[in-house]
Formats: sequence, structure tokens, C-alpha cells
Amino acid sequence: MKREKLLEFIDAALAEDVGDGDHTSNACIPADATSYAQLLVKEHGVIAGVELAKIIFSHVDPDSDFEVLIADGSDVFKGDIAFKVKSNTRALLRAERLVLNAMQRMSGISTLSSRFAVETEGTGVKVLDTRKTTPLIRHLEKWAVRIGGGTNYRDGLYDWIMIKDNHIDACGSITSAIERVHEYLRAEGLQRGITVEVRNLVELYEVLDVGNITRIMLDNFEVPILAEAVRIINGRFETEASGGITLQTVRSYAQTGVDYISVGALTHSAGSLDLSLKVIK
Repeated sequence: MKREKLLEFIDAALAEDVGDGDHTSNACIPADATSYAQLLVKEHGVIAGVELAKIIFSHVDPDSDFEVLIADGSDVFKGDIAFKVKSNTRALLRAERLVLNAMQRMSGISTLSSRFAVETEGTGVKVLDTRKTTPLIRHLEKWAVRIGGGTNYRDGLYDWIMIKDNHIDACGSITSAIERVHEYLRAEGLQRGITVEVRNLVELYEVLDVGNITRIMLDNFEVPILAEAVRIINGRFETEASGGITLQTVRSYAQTGVDYISVGALTHSAGSLDLSLKVIK
């Protein structure tokens, strides 16, 4: 994660929240006051965002003292203390909500990602995130996926070619879409991985006939048909399963021999882990 991008996010988030000033703290707290606070975990999960919190506090108060007690990616339980911080009190209170909002969201995602990783352990499959993220904080959400043991797919539309059903229907056929992609990449002097989505075995055979791609995404295939598709592909291309795969079903999909499973729920359906930041003196 590039520090410059994080600082841009922090500045924008603080500007949104603070506006022309934290008038409550400015009224109640002396400008030179110092306080100690700690991050309290209030439910079981996988913590994420501790390193981000350290950067935030350092940014609002360069003289702050931050002590990590539990590292990102660790299992946490109700009553645990993830970190302690000493800071200028006004700065601490200015950063409090940004730290909590970011960490609760990131920890919810890392917790769900960890559960998917546990469910697929030993199968060799990689669980991927998607572009189903919250606008403007994708970099944080994908960071949380990595912390939880998941794998990032493409960062956006720019770093991987994914020919989906709408592209195919708009082009008229899978063959046409693949050919146009290669014409475009040659013309632009670009090299990108290429995934093609297929909805049935008929479309799968068309992709196999055309070839010249990286990965085949088998969308909304039932497990027996997915296993058959993986057998047909026989290692010629990478394979990916997608579409409504849950914690309850992911292992059965993984056991088909598919290489990747993409799960939009890692980000779009993850909840928040209950955390609080408490001033202790």
C-alpha cells in the first residue's frame, strides 16, 4: 500500500469530518493537553487496520507514541486491546472516528476473508475478491482481504481484461470479443491477462476453440457441471468459479479442482467488527 495514497485518503476523510474545526474538542480541551487511549475489541474476529491507525495518528500528531499490541491479521477476542496510543488530545479526538470507521470496516472484511480461507484450506484454491467494493476506499478493502488470507484480483478495469457476458452479447459472440481484445492490445502496445466468462458448456467449447486467453471464469455453474468443465479444460487455461458461492458451499466448489474462486461477498457483504477507542487517562 503506497503511503502517498494513504495520506491522500486520510486528508480527504479528515476534511469531510472536521470541516472548519472540531469545535467540541476546541471548546473543551486545552490545546496542549495530552491523553492516552487504547483500542478495545468487543467481539471475536480478525483484526485489520492497526497499521493504518498508526499512520493516521502519526499524521495528525507527529509526536504521538503508538504501541502495537496485536498485529494485523491476528485473531482477536472480546476484551483484547489491539493498540495503545499517546497523543495530543485534540488530535486524538479528531482522528478517533476515522480510525474506528476504517478499522471496523477492514476488520469485518478480514474476518470474512479468513473464514473463506479456512473453509478452502488444503484444496490449493485461491479465493479472490472482486470490484464490488465501496467507491474510493477499494484500496483499504482489498488490503483487508489480503490481511484476512484472501487474494486480490484486478485492482480495476485497467489492469486485467475480463470479457463478461455483457461484453460478449454486445460484441455478438465470444470469438469476436476475444479477437477484438487482441486487436486492441496490439494497437495500444499493452500486455494484460485475459479472463473470459462462460455461462455453459457450449460457450466453454467456443473459448477452447479460440484459445489465446489466460483464464476461463465458469459463472454460476453447479458443482457437478463445474467439475466436468474443469476436466474438459484439463489445465490448458486457468480456471475460476464465480457466482453466489458462500461459506457453506465454497469447499465443495474448491474440491472440483478449480484454480480460483471469486467471491464478491468478501467486500460487499462483510459486516463491521465491533471496536471502540477509549481514553484511559
